[in-house]
Amino acid sequence: MILVRNENFEISEENGKVFMLTFKAGFPLKEFDSILRSHPRLKLSNFSVLKTVLTTVSTSAVEIGRWLPNIEAEIARDQMSASVVIYETYEYIQNHKEKLTQQILENIEEKGVVYGILDFDISKAEPGKAFLIAQGTPPVAGTDAQITYLPKPERKPVIREDGKADYYDMNFISEISEGSWLGEKIPATLGLPGKNVLGGVIAAVPGRDFPIRYDTKSAYEVEEDGKIVIRSKIAGVLDDVKGMIGVNRHLPIHGDVGIETGNLEFNGSLSIKGTVTTGYTVIATGDISIDGAEGVSGAKLIKSIEGDVYIRGGIFGLGTTVVEAGGNIFVKHVNEANLFAADSIHIGFYALGSQLSAQSIFVDERKGKIIGGRTIAKNTIVTAISGNRLERRTDLIIESVNKQEGHLMMHEKAAQLKQVQSEILAQEGKIKGILPILNQLSKEQTATFEVTKQALTALKAEAVSLDREIKLLMEELRLVGKEEIIVTKEAHPGTYIQIGRKSSLLSKMTNGKFLVEFGELNV
Repeated sequence: MILVRNENFEISEENGKVFMLTFKAGFPLKEFDSILRSHPRLKLSNFSVLKTVLTTVSTSAVEIGRWLPNIEAEIARDQMSASVVIYETYEYIQNHKEKLTQQILENIEEKGVVYGILDFDISKAEPGKAFLIAQGTPPVAGTDAQITYLPKPERKPVIREDGKADYYDMNFISEISEGSWLGEKIPATLGLPGKNVLGGVIAAVPGRDFPIRYDTKSAYEVEEDGKIVIRSKIAGVLDDVKGMIGVNRHLPIHGDVGIETGNLEFNGSLSIKGTVTTGYTVIATGDISIDGAEGVSGAKLIKSIEGDVYIRGGIFGLGTTVVEAGGNIFVKHVNEANLFAADSIHIGFYALGSQLSAQSIFVDERKGKIIGGRTIAKNTIVTAISGNRLERRTDLIIESVNKQEGHLMMHEKAAQLKQVQSEILAQEGKIKGILPILNQLSKEQTATFEVTKQALTALKAEAVSLDREIKLLMEELRLVGKEEIIVTKEAHPGTYIQIGRKSSLLSKMTNGKFLVEFGELNV
C-alpha cells in the first residue's frame, strides 16, 4: 500500500512494516514532520536511518518504521487500569466517531477488559495520546483494632497556697463502682475487596488485631453495640494490675489509724481520711493515701507493697518512721524519717535529717530543701537548696549501676523467672488434673490440694516480683551514664556530692547540674 509519493521518495506499507524508496536526495528532514502528522500510524524506527535514506538515492526500498494499528489498548501492569491510543488524524477522529467508538469497545473486549469501563467522549481524544478507558476499584484496607482504656489520672502533686496554709494536693484515688466502664475495643475490620479491569477480585488487607488487656479477677468483657467493653466486677479503685487495667479492693478509713483500728494490713488500696498515729503500722498491697492535713507523726511503718504512697501533710518521723512503696512516694515534707521507693520520691517542701532512697528523688526545684541526712538515688536528684548556712553535712549520692554486674544480675533473675514460670505450669497442670475429681477427694487429699493452690499463688506473686525487678534493672542500665544531681539555687558548703565512685565535699556556695564528664565530677 502506497502511503506517500512525491518527486523525492515513495513511502509504502507491507505487513505492518513501512519502507521508503528515494528517487531524489535532499528532501529537508524538518519538512518530514508534516508527513508524520498526516500519517499518525507511521512510527519511525530510527531518525538516523531516515536521515540517511533522505540523503541517499536508493535502488531498493529501505525499512524505516512500522505501521501501527489505528487503535491500541494497553492494560497496566497491575491490571488496575486500561488506556487507549488512537493513531488517526484529528479530522479522521471527528468524522468517524461511531466507527472508532465501536472499534475501541471491541478492542478492549479482546484484551479481556470487562470491569470499570468508563464513559468517554471520543471527540475529545487527541491523536497519539493515551486516554483512560477503564479503571479498577482498589481494595480498601481494614482498620486496625482500636483500644481505649479509662485513663488513670496523672499523679502530679500541686502545691496550693490559700493564705493560711500550704497544701500538697493531688488526685490520688480514683474510685470505681461495680459495673463501671474501664475500656473498650472496636474490633479490626476485614476491609473491602477490590476488582481489576479484567474482573479479578483483589483481596483486602485486614486490619491488625490487638488484645485488650485487663485483670480478669476484677473486670470482665461484654459485647455492646459491636464493641468489646470492659467493665468492673467490683467496687474499688482504678489500678494497674500487673501491667493491665483493673480494679483493686478499696478500704476507706474515715478517721485515724490508731487505738480504734489497730494496725492495718489490707490486700488492696487504703485511703485514710485522718492520720496514722504514733507507733502504728499500715501495710497494703495497693496504694495508700493519708489525707490528714497535719500529716503523720511517729508512725512505725507505712508500706505499699506494689503501689504508691501519698501523704498530704508532712512526716514527723521522730527518727523511727519508715515509709516504703513498690512504686512512688508523694509527701509534703519529711522530718527525721526513712523513705524507700522502688520508683521515685516526690517532696513538696523539704527533707530534714532523713534517709531517702529511690530510683529518682525530686524536691520542689523552686524552693525545696534537702538539709542533712542521706539522699540516695540511682538516676536523678533534684532540689532547689542543699544543706544550710550552718554547713550541715548533707549527702546527695547517685549509686550508679555497674553495667557488667547489672547485666549479670539481670540474666540471673531472668533464669529465676524462667524456672518459676516452669513451676507455675507444672502446678497448674496438677490442679487441672484434680479439678474433675475434686468432689471425690478425701479430707487429706483436699488439704493437699489447697496447699498446691497456695503454692501456685505464691509462685505467681514471685513471678510478678521478678518481672518487675528485671524491668527496673533494664531501666537502670538504660540510664547508665546519664546520672545527675541538680541543685537549682544554693548548694551550701557541707554538701557532699557523689556520683558512682566520684565524690566531692563542697567548700563554697554553688549551684547547677552535677554530673560525671570525661571521667571526672564537674564540681
